[in-house]
Amino acid sequence: MKDLIEALTIFMKYCGNVSYPTKCDHDMLFVNCVEPDEVSDEDKNRLKELGFIPYEDFAFVSYRFGDN
Repeated sequence: MKDLIEALTIFMKYCGNVSYPTKCDHDMLFVNCVEPDEVSDEDKNRLKELGFIPYEDFAFVSYRFGDN
């Protein structure tokens, strides 16, 4: 849970207060409120350690937190 909260805290720097920042689909958790190009390299590296990777050019995805 701590890793998920840390990742969401990083995303909040880029997304702000949006109503629907995430989506789940087929064991994947998408954070679709930020484009990967907008995220600093330092934050991308930390997000990768936490289980989130860029998904195409419009979102981040986690197989770790989307799986049951």
